[in-house]
Parts: sequence; structure tokens; C-alpha cells
Amino acid sequence: MKQTALIAGVGMTSIGRHMDRTLSSLAEEAVLRAVDDARVPLHGIQAAWVGTVGAPMITGQVCIVGQIVTRRLGIGGIPIVNVENACATGSTAFQQACSMVSLGACDVALALGVEKMHHPDRQRTLLVLRGGADVDAPAEILSFLGEESKACSAVGDRRSLFMRIYARWAQDYMARSGATVRDFAKVVVKASQYAHHNPAAQVKAVVDEADVLDAPLIAVPLTRLMCSPIADGAAAIIVVSPAAARRLGVSRPVRVLASLIASGADAPTPNPGVSEAAAIEVYKEAGASPGDLDCAELHDASAPAEMMLYEDLSLCAKGEGPGLIRDGATAIGGRIPVNTSGGLLRKGHPLAATGIAQLHELVHQLRSRADKRQVPGARLALAHNAGGFLRGDAATVTLTVLARSTRRPRAAFRAAEGH
Repeated sequence: MKQTALIAGVGMTSIGRHMDRTLSSLAEEAVLRAVDDARVPLHGIQAAWVGTVGAPMITGQVCIVGQIVTRRLGIGGIPIVNVENACATGSTAFQQACSMVSLGACDVALALGVEKMHHPDRQRTLLVLRGGADVDAPAEILSFLGEESKACSAVGDRRSLFMRIYARWAQDYMARSGATVRDFAKVVVKASQYAHHNPAAQVKAVVDEADVLDAPLIAVPLTRLMCSPIADGAAAIIVVSPAAARRLGVSRPVRVLASLIASGADAPTPNPGVSEAAAIEVYKEAGASPGDLDCAELHDASAPAEMMLYEDLSLCAKGEGPGLIRDGATAIGGRIPVNTSGGLLRKGHPLAATGIAQLHELVHQLRSRADKRQVPGARLALAHNAGGFLRGDAATVTLTVLARSTRRPRAAFRAAEGH
């Protein structure tokens, strides 16, 4: 029988431009913070899953990144698995670590995401991002982009391919929901207010709607401030079994009620989309419903993406996403606070570390230690992390549901006891 995986501790670096730091130094800082938080000794780690995406192209270190970045910590002689799964790499490493702990393969596991994306040659960074789509099918990408593709080719443009993809998604969403660019600006304003109080955030300046709307245009309708910035950084989580938590005296572990990975299908019109389909499964696995959630961290690589996810994850009905941001329902004090970390938009998006950074925020929320970003009484939380592009949809999605361990939030969680 599967056992519940528990989060014993989390740690992360600041997110930003770390041109002068190595992958190893970023990884070491995040791991040491995590083991300190967990009060678990480094030598107690029995297995590790280490993710990175752009760093091999940026730094030249390939193949054994996990073994390299952990060697100075003395984490050796254990299984170390290198993970790459687009922008969902960190959360994939976490899901794999949780699965192994739940199945009894190990009692104490490390999940780590570490990323370097900044490089003096911006083309190298852009190549990483373009690799998140099928490079053997440029015509398919250009066809999806439509009018935008006439302005520039998918290979020669100096702008991010993915921001152009998000722009196309945003245009479609505006047409079917009535969302406006001002609604997208509200998402950024909300994110900026929370990132201002997040010590790890890349961009801490608070902005207003005019700032967002007046920023340079990247791809219609996205202005620069509606797009997540490129970032370096690392984030780590220590996952333990209930027996290990008791043995090690872990205080206030957070329960992993559900964690899953889904992939996009090679279908011309996926319906439902990969996030929507995965959400149905994760709620079922967690024994919870969207209405049970107290807070969420969503993959807002662009401002419109957050609003679309309100609907895909059933935080509201189809077409009601604009209403949630207009009414303040996704702000602290609202019905379901979203991206209290500042999200990818302001906290930053260090690709492989992003998924674990989301979980870092939710663990702080569930332990009531998020300071001025705290959601009062947070007991149940959801993380959504996605990456890549496949036939008009995300190529991969991870979803995680976490709960406070001090008391079970609602009777619906009885279904999770057997996990």
C-alpha cells in the first residue's frame, strides 16, 4: 500500500541574474537551506532527483549535472537521477521523489531544480526556449502563430517564441471570454504587490495598470510587463516518509495529497486541454474539489495564462476568468488567492527551479510563515506547473495538492489516507 509522502523542508536562492555564480553554488545554497529547514542531515538523504533545462547550453555542463552540483555537499554513493521536462522540470523531479517515497523505495529524498539562463549571448538563451517546441516542425509552429508569423520567422526572431505563443493563446482567450488587456494588467499589478514582500523575488517594484499598459509591446496583446522574465536560481525540497518524519523529529511536515504529471497529445484540437484533463485527475486523487482550495500557485509565464488557468483548473466556470481578477477573488482576502509569491511574472521564472519555487511558497503558506503574503488559515493548496508546446497546447503539465498536517482541512481528505 502506498504511503503519504511528506515535505519536511524547503529552501531556495534569490531569483534573478546570477552571472557570477556557478550551478553548483546555486544548488548548494538551496539544498543547505532545505536541509536546515527540515532539520534532516545531509548524510540522511537516500536519493536525489535533480533538474535543469537551459543550464547545459548556457554553461556547457551536460549529462551529469545532478552529480556535479551535489558533490561538494558530500551527497554521493546514492541514486542521483537527472531530470529534464521543460518548464515543469522541478515539479517533475518532485513528483518522482514523492512517488519513490510513497512506494517505499526510500525514506528521505531530495528534489532539486537549478537553472542558469542568463548569458552574454542572448541568442543562446533564445535557442533554449525555442527547443521547447518541435524543431522538426517549424511549419506547424508558424501555422499556429498565424498573422504573427508573417512578421518574423520562428527561427530568426530575437523575441521569445513562447511569448508569441502566449500572445496567440491570449488573443483566442479574449475572443471567447471578453477579457481585456486591462484585465491582464490587473494580474501583473497583483503579482507585483506580493513580489514586493517576497525576499527571493526577481522584481520587487510595485506597478500600476498604467505602467503595465505603457510598457513596450512584445507581441499583441502582451506588453513586456505581462511576460515572465528570464532568470537564474535554485530551489530544493526534502521529501520524507511518515516513518522517517517520526524518526527524525520533523516538525510540521506538509502532506502531499496528490502529485501527477500529464503530457500533451498529438491531436489537432485537444479537448479538454492537458491542464484541464490533469486537474480532474488530481482533484480525484487528492479527494478534494476546487472549492476546497485556500490558495494556489499557477504557471503565469504570461499574465493571460493565469486567467486561462482559473478556468482550466475549475477555479471558476468557463468565461468567468475576467470576473475573478476584476472582483479581487484571486487576491489575498478573496475567495482563492493566486500567486502570492509574485508568480513567474514578478518572482521570476528560472525554468528548472520554477516548479519547486512554487511549492516553496505553498509550504510557507501552509505553515503560516509567509509574512505579509500570508493567506489567513491556509490549509489546502494547489500548484500548477507547465512547459513546452505541442500542437496548440502545453507539452507537459504537473499538478500538486498539498495540505497542512496539523489537522485535516475537510472530511473529503479521508480518501487520501490510503496514499
